Amino acid sequence: MIDERRIHHLNQAPVTIGPVVYWMSREQRVSDNWGLYHAQQIAIEQKVPLLVVFTLADAFLGATVRHFGFMLRGLEQVAVDLDNLDIHFSFLRGEPKRSIQKFIEHVNPGCLVCDFDPLRIKRQWFDGVAAEAKIKVVEVDGHNIVPCRIASPKREFGAYTLRPKLKRLLPEFLTPVPKIARHSFVLSSSTALERNRLDANSLLSQLQLDKRVGEVSWVLPGETVANAALAEFIEHRLKGYTVNRNNPLLEGQSGLSPWLHFGQLSPQRVALAVAAQGDGQDVDALLEELIVRRELSDNFCLNCQHYDSIGAAPDWARKTLEKHRQDPRNYFYTLNEFEQAETDDQLWNSAQLQMMHTGKMHGYLRMYWAKKILEWSASPEEAISTAICLNDRYSLDGRDPNGYAGIAWSICGVHDRAWGERPIFGMIRFMSYDGCKRKFDLAGYCRQWQK
Repeated sequence: MIDERRIHHLNQAPVTIGPVVYWMSREQRVSDNWGLYHAQQIAIEQKVPLLVVFTLADAFLGATVRHFGFMLRGLEQVAVDLDNLDIHFSFLRGEPKRSIQKFIEHVNPGCLVCDFDPLRIKRQWFDGVAAEAKIKVVEVDGHNIVPCRIASPKREFGAYTLRPKLKRLLPEFLTPVPKIARHSFVLSSSTALERNRLDANSLLSQLQLDKRVGEVSWVLPGETVANAALAEFIEHRLKGYTVNRNNPLLEGQSGLSPWLHFGQLSPQRVALAVAAQGDGQDVDALLEELIVRRELSDNFCLNCQHYDSIGAAPDWARKTLEKHRQDPRNYFYTLNEFEQAETDDQLWNSAQLQMMHTGKMHGYLRMYWAKKILEWSASPEEAISTAICLNDRYSLDGRDPNGYAGIAWSICGVHDRAWGERPIFGMIRFMSYDGCKRKFDLAGYCRQWQK
């Protein structure tokens, strides 16, 4: 059974007679999905059909064909898997709040279950529907192992303040997610809902997307591939993770972020599978990244309205950035020069090229990349805007709490402390070209991507 603490009521309306609708959004999978499981339990109890609906916003925070392609191809598998379980899947297009409201009017459900998402635009969708709905609307956090609202009711200063809270609650929440059963209660013929056969290629040709940022071939979407990638990582790369993860020339990281971002892989499944390998520093390091750091990002975005601007900076960081706002810069670059990797720093250019061509950038270099944007921009505000624009445009895991928190850490000192004062950065942590050279074969990395 689901822990009731994973459920958050978005309105006070009652559950009424009618199908149960699960509004799939952040968790785009059938397995290991707390929201879908909870919706099915309500539907079984009420002896009514279960409907799953996904609504596509044609323009979403600068997403390109790279992102829509990965998402839609993953949803193709979701549609097939749900059909095999006698669960109806509806795919809608248009402004999500209005699309869901029209869907509710059409099918007259008794309850709506939606995913948890801390991003501002998603909260507006969910809260907007809940405010006007005459039926019960509940949110289920299936993305965080310890539900974000339960782990902490406030914005945390850093990993060191959130970690003990997660550690205390983790044994209660790190449990397997029950499987979705074939659903016994099907839609009546009087309900005019066609079975959707989602065709990603057809949809991609219809959407008015920026197709200059193309799809990538190194990673395939969907639950099946995601679970295979998890097994491959555990078998071949978990051992040595602590040593290898910060070397951009090694495949030392898990590589799971695209599937985690699109909800095609459950963090719960990853944590259980990794923890099953026993104790050790590699297991501990992976679980720290997967649980503490990732859930810290959700905490940040949920509890900081300005997570994507200078307003996110703690007082000390805002003051030090203001003090050094007029410091002279050795270089200034435009957004286009940044985007085309036309700086005087070959390491930065190489990291940008990696992200442009593959949809990913090594985690260690993401920090260096963002900090240099601060150093070469006219203001911290411009630096944040540039970093978010490029990350969301090219990274497969863009538009994600991890990305916003990482940029805020690099530029605004979020979840960090004050360091020694220097020009431009003030007391924001600094990273240098020479420091990177001491950590890995910088020239080798540049050769790899300057090709």
